[in-house]
Amino acid sequence: MATALRTWSGLISALLNGSDLTAADTSWAMDQVVLGDVSPAQISGFLIALRAKRETADELLGLASALRSHATPVRIDGPFIDIVGTGGDRTGAVNISTMAAVVAASTGVTVVKHGGRAASSSAGGSADLVEQLGVPLDLSASEAAKSAADVGLAYLFAPRFNSALRHVAVVRRELGVPTAFNVLAPLLHPADPQHQLVGVANPQLLPVIAQTLCQQGKTALVARGDDGLDKLTTTTFSRLWLVADGTARETVFDPRSVGLRPTTLPALRGGDAATNAHTLRALVNGSAPGPVRDVVLLNAAAALTTLDLQPDNFLDQLAACLDVCRAALDSGRSAALLERWTVRSA
Repeated sequence: MATALRTWSGLISALLNGSDLTAADTSWAMDQVVLGDVSPAQISGFLIALRAKRETADELLGLASALRSHATPVRIDGPFIDIVGTGGDRTGAVNISTMAAVVAASTGVTVVKHGGRAASSSAGGSADLVEQLGVPLDLSASEAAKSAADVGLAYLFAPRFNSALRHVAVVRRELGVPTAFNVLAPLLHPADPQHQLVGVANPQLLPVIAQTLCQQGKTALVARGDDGLDKLTTTTFSRLWLVADGTARETVFDPRSVGLRPTTLPALRGGDAATNAHTLRALVNGSAPGPVRDVVLLNAAAALTTLDLQPDNFLDQLAACLDVCRAALDSGRSAALLERWTVRSA
C-alpha cells in the first residue's frame, strides 16, 4: 500500500475494499494509537474492518512489532520457552498452559510465561491462577529475570509490561466482539522468546499465527484441538503447525500416537482460580485425575520439543520429552519447583 494511504480513512477504506495492509501500515496505525493521535471511532472502525476482512500474517506482524517497541523489555540469559494460548476457546478447561509451564520448568528448562486475566471465562486466565498461588503480578523486569534465573520459572503479567494496550482497552470492551487484539498476546512477549508453544482458539488463524511466528524467526508449535481447546488436546485430534528454520508445516496430531488414552472435555474442565490452584497442587503431588495429568504432560512435552524442533522426527521427539516430563512429575521435582516459586514470591 502506498504511503499516501496511511491515513485512518485510507486504511479503513482499503480494508473495506478487501485489500490487505502491509506490516508497515498496521505498525503505523498502532503507533498512532499508542501516541493517542486517534479517536475511539477510528480505532473501532479499523479493528472491525480488519476482522471482517480477516487478518493476515503481515498485518499481525506490524501490530505486534509496534506494540513491542513500546513495551518494557525483559532480558533473560540463555534459551527459554513460553507456553501460551490466545484464550477465548470457551471450553472451561483448567489452566493447562500454566500447569504445563510448571512441569516443563521442573525438567531443568527455563520457562518465562507471558499472560493475563481471562476476558470471558469463569475458569480465569493464567494471571488469576498465578495470583491465587501467591505469585505477585507486579514484578519488575529485573525481578522477573531473577525469578527465571533462580527458580527456572517466571511470569510476566501482560498489562505490566505492555502498558500501551490500555489505549484500546475501552474500545475493545465496548465493542464486545473479538478483534486482532484477542490473538496478539502470544506475539507480544516482552522477553522475545525464540521457542514457543502457542495455542490458538480460532481455527482460521492457526496458519496466520504460524506464518507470523515464522516471519519473526521463531521455533514454535501452533496448536488447536478439534474439540475447540486452544492447546494440544487429549480428547481427539489436534491441528498442529510446526514452525522451524523459516518454514511452517501443518500436520494432524493424534494423542494415541504417543500412548495417551483419549478422554472427554468435561474431564478437563476447571473452576475458579482457587479450584485450579488446588488442581495444580494435586497434580504435582500425584493426586490429580489422570486426564488432567495427561493433557498437562502433553503440552509440557510439546513445549520442550521447540528447543530443538525437528519436524521430520516430531513424534519421536515428543515421546522422549513426555518421558522427561513424567520423570520430573513422578520424582517430586515439579512439586519442589512449585514450592520454590511460590515461597520465593511470598
